[in-house]
Amino acid sequence: MIKFLDLQKINLAHQQEIEEKLIQTFRSGWYLLGKEVKTFEDNLKAYLGATDVIGVANGLDALRLILRAYMELGIMKKGDEILVPANTYIASLLAISDNGLVPVLVEPNPETFNIEISKLEEKITPRTRAIMLVHLYGRVVWDKDIEKLVTKHQLKIIEDNAQAIGAEWNGIKTGNLGDAAGFSFYPGKNLGALGDGGAVSCKDEELGKTIRALANYGSNEKYVNMYQGLNSRLDEIQASVLDIKLKYIDSKNARRRAIALEYCSRITNPAIVLPPLPEKDTEHVWHLFVIKTSNREKLQNYLSENEIQTLIHYPIPPHKQMAYKEMNELSFPVTEKIHKEVLSLPISPVMTDEEVEKLIQTINQYQA
Repeated sequence: MIKFLDLQKINLAHQQEIEEKLIQTFRSGWYLLGKEVKTFEDNLKAYLGATDVIGVANGLDALRLILRAYMELGIMKKGDEILVPANTYIASLLAISDNGLVPVLVEPNPETFNIEISKLEEKITPRTRAIMLVHLYGRVVWDKDIEKLVTKHQLKIIEDNAQAIGAEWNGIKTGNLGDAAGFSFYPGKNLGALGDGGAVSCKDEELGKTIRALANYGSNEKYVNMYQGLNSRLDEIQASVLDIKLKYIDSKNARRRAIALEYCSRITNPAIVLPPLPEKDTEHVWHLFVIKTSNREKLQNYLSENEIQTLIHYPIPPHKQMAYKEMNELSFPVTEKIHKEVLSLPISPVMTDEEVEKLIQTINQYQA
């Protein structure tokens, strides 16, 4: 069986280092807001080139806290609008609506799946305060037009970088392109913890200070609470594991790129629409390898019969979810078509060459 993602194998590759660090952290007697979190924050900050990094409990909280901090600083208020891709995981929208802000959906580019940059300006109103860019599936979404747009309209750029750690645009890492970014360290991410975890990166010291307080009950000083904050903290154990795995992120991403190149150059079945390769390989870290096909169920069943696991990211777009029933009548045809046709193939740094070969040959033999 070719697993969609073999998390056990991924983590066992670092078994000795992780076990030694876990024992050390366990014996320290300090499990929250200690030196392991500080070390990881500093190392991630250096890796990104960011001004500040704050470890938090998960990726959703990272985005929630960024928006909440902007509200506390008077830069946003309830009812303000945030542009966000219609084609994204629901967490991107949840972070917006949870703060009393309004998500304004923008259709994606049908080839890259990322937000269609040319459609952003038509969605901007006097209430628009930010654009949330989602580097979906690990592909950078950025260009000079975005920079011109945010300057012209005085908008903030918030990156949902849950799937793209290590990707670059013109030598700048995602997570350091916009004003602030949210990271997820869910176990299946390119940089995954042994449980939940997340982080915020930002360029503004005051924003970082505010987020750090909000994530700790609204407090920068024990028992002194400036804000009605949250309890959203990355713990010492997860930070210690993440700091080990951060050292290997570039080599792991390189393996993903190598597999993606094999898929894109050697899968020739006309029933399969492959994702386009980026102009520069550093612009994509291939968190997911997502194809399109007109009869997804048939292909998925065929691959399963041939012992190849696949997943669907994502079967229902956010505006069709009951959680956003007020949006259910809206029409985003590009997004809706994508959600009916996409299928994610296995891609991970621990896939063997033999597994890659089997997958390519099996798909090429598929009869639509």
